[in-house]
Amino acid sequence: MKPTEQTKPRKILVTSALPYANGPIHLGHMLEHIQTDIWVRFQKLRGEQCTYVCADDAHGTAIMLKAEQLGCTSEELIAKVQQEHERDFAGFEIGYDNYYSTHSEENRALSSLVYERNKARGNIVAREITQLFDPEKKLFLADRFVKGTCPKCGAEDQYGDNCEKCSGTYAAAELKNPRSTISGAEPVLKANTQLFFDLPKYQDFLAQWTQSGSLQEGIANKLKEWLDAGLQQWDISREEPYFGFEIPGETGKYFYVWLDAPIGYMASFQNLCRRRDDLDFDDYWGKDSDAELYHFIGKDIINFHGLFWPAMLDGADFRTPTAIYSHGFVTVNGQKMSKSRGTFIKAETYLRHLSPEYLRYYFAAKLSSRIDDIDLNMEDFAQRVNSDLVNKVVNIASRTANFVKKLGGKLANTDAHPQLTGEFQAAAGTIAAHYEQREFSRAMRDIMALADKANQYIDEKAPWALMKQAGNEQDVLDCCSVGVNLFRLLTLYLKPVLPDLADKAERFLNIEPLQWQDHQQLLLGHEINKFKPMMQRIDRKQIEAMTADAKADAEAEAAAGKPKGPLGDDPIADQITFDDFAKIDMRVAKIVTASHVEGADKLIQLTLDLGGETRNVFAGIKSAYQPQDLEGRLTIMVANLAPRKMKFGLSEGMVMAAGPGGKDIFLLAPDSGAVPGMRVK
Repeated sequence: MKPTEQTKPRKILVTSALPYANGPIHLGHMLEHIQTDIWVRFQKLRGEQCTYVCADDAHGTAIMLKAEQLGCTSEELIAKVQQEHERDFAGFEIGYDNYYSTHSEENRALSSLVYERNKARGNIVAREITQLFDPEKKLFLADRFVKGTCPKCGAEDQYGDNCEKCSGTYAAAELKNPRSTISGAEPVLKANTQLFFDLPKYQDFLAQWTQSGSLQEGIANKLKEWLDAGLQQWDISREEPYFGFEIPGETGKYFYVWLDAPIGYMASFQNLCRRRDDLDFDDYWGKDSDAELYHFIGKDIINFHGLFWPAMLDGADFRTPTAIYSHGFVTVNGQKMSKSRGTFIKAETYLRHLSPEYLRYYFAAKLSSRIDDIDLNMEDFAQRVNSDLVNKVVNIASRTANFVKKLGGKLANTDAHPQLTGEFQAAAGTIAAHYEQREFSRAMRDIMALADKANQYIDEKAPWALMKQAGNEQDVLDCCSVGVNLFRLLTLYLKPVLPDLADKAERFLNIEPLQWQDHQQLLLGHEINKFKPMMQRIDRKQIEAMTADAKADAEAEAAAGKPKGPLGDDPIADQITFDDFAKIDMRVAKIVTASHVEGADKLIQLTLDLGGETRNVFAGIKSAYQPQDLEGRLTIMVANLAPRKMKFGLSEGMVMAAGPGGKDIFLLAPDSGAVPGMRVK
């Protein structure tokens, strides 16, 4: 919808996807919430009645298991996590009107209502199915809690719904050598009765809705593939034990988390309505609502929001979303976020080192209405923030404000360059259209192009040179007043992105909080306050310290999560999980050559034959063997260990040996029957 001059404000309800309540907020989450917050702030700046709600997604098996691991109740866990989430979002200046939890009485009642209405329409069916069951934990396993060998390509360590190697999809029961990721036990097939939402009944409705303009073209096309393949009934129930809401009229059955999670949008808004007289729940969620409803989400959950959610709403006589806006993922320095590289950065870690405004601007400079992934390149991040915000925008005020103060502290009574200020004012319409259409990167480009023109004007006038000659005071005041007014307009246009900078600028300018219509007037004959620095340059050392902290955070979390051994804290304190062990690729290798390593007391350099491939390995077995005795022997090596640069060269694996140590270190004999490259299981 394009912005138009209206006497009556638009009624807009906006949501971001609900963060899951079993872990911290990281910069991947922040992309979506910053994108949403910018759009909401713009709408409010324009005078629209825009309401922004969100909540923690607080149900499911994963939360139940995490609480069990931490030795607390699920309620205690989600309360603590919600407090941390709200702290981190506030740190990034995300301005929710209400941040709530799906574990609320409002959500319980609304979930039951949506279910009962759909049941009354015949949209809920019960049928017996066979599922994988963990015999040790005594619970049915969702696909994410099962791993095994892909039935299509043979790749190992794949989840129970799709293979990351061949992209094949399958049922969890089709996995070869399946295991529960919870206990490590081999799951068994067990029959039980589950409740399903009869999604195929909504085939025609969804075919029309997904092509109605409510979705981006790429998303609509993706969902069309699902529709063309034929929709399946959607399992909406889970067996106890489960942390969530019990299904009315059922014993031991709970709503699947993805049923009550989106209803959490409604519950958060309803909770807000009970505290605000200007909001009415039915005005926004009723079937005939004239309000606008927008969901901002990641592209990975579009099937829930684009198919299940509108069908479920329609079946319960509620309105469907006006639009669902999807975005891509965040990468760092061109790669997936990594804890080992220090690029899996928690919001809390970032805020210890850098201003939230830096990231808000950088994401805005990259975001568009498309579904592209956003790369946080640290070098570009620092350069762009320093160049655009510090050297261009804030620099305009710092170069002109002091001259105004020296000349009495009041801006000139007339506009000395109406052509330039008029160009800045006229840009408001285009910039507003960019914000409305979520083309934030275009808005930032336009704003920075204006900032360049402002700086060019100040360079040409050179007030610092004019002040050196008597009689030029009025010329200095005139050009610096133009500069301050241009800075004010740029601040207004950046206010949805940089609310803290805008607040500082408003105090410097001695004005009320800026509104979008303020672009129509200039400050003339107006007294300003003394300029104070508003933003500091990013120092590369800040980014390095943040990355180091992110690595330390990951290491601390890993250490804290290590289980204690059965003999106390010391003997088996560094246990690994079955999943960790399953990743180790041990293979038989033949020692082709062996030689002493000069300067090393314990190492022998080995060339190993893995059956067509050779590896260079440094092995600490010199106490038991002489190099000449090793050639032709067989050994076991860890073949998928990352190469390690050592003082003596690159070691491309690890030799495995047994024995108490010293001279008693044993390798395989040549006649053991093993052949190079054979995998050890």
